[in-house]
Amino acid sequence: MSSPIGSSAIDLAHLARQTGGDRALERELLTLFAGQCSLHLRTIHASADRRERMDAAHTLKGAARAVGAWQVAEAAGRVEEALAGPRDEPGDAALDALALAAAEARAAIARLEPAA
Repeated sequence: MSSPIGSSAIDLAHLARQTGGDRALERELLTLFAGQCSLHLRTIHASADRRERMDAAHTLKGAARAVGAWQVAEAAGRVEEALAGPRDEPGDAALDALALAAAEARAAIARLEPAA
């Protein structure tokens, strides 16, 4: 699923629908999501437990869908599916795609933050 807001990593129209247009809530959700990205990516990359990695990918996918980070959701879904498959390993390409999508989403969030 791609974002209707150009090539933005965050679908701002979706986010506005989720929050009822409450800008403060949008900022709070995006800040929480950026933190979740970091936490779950660490688990996906560093944990030795396949189930823990799969749960982290699943949770990240859901969080990404909630804020309209479609590329993160799609990439996390691919990682989750790979971890559930017979090889039990997503491979470098899937992990790299997730890391890139998450980095782009976090960068977009940083650009949206109001100047202090």
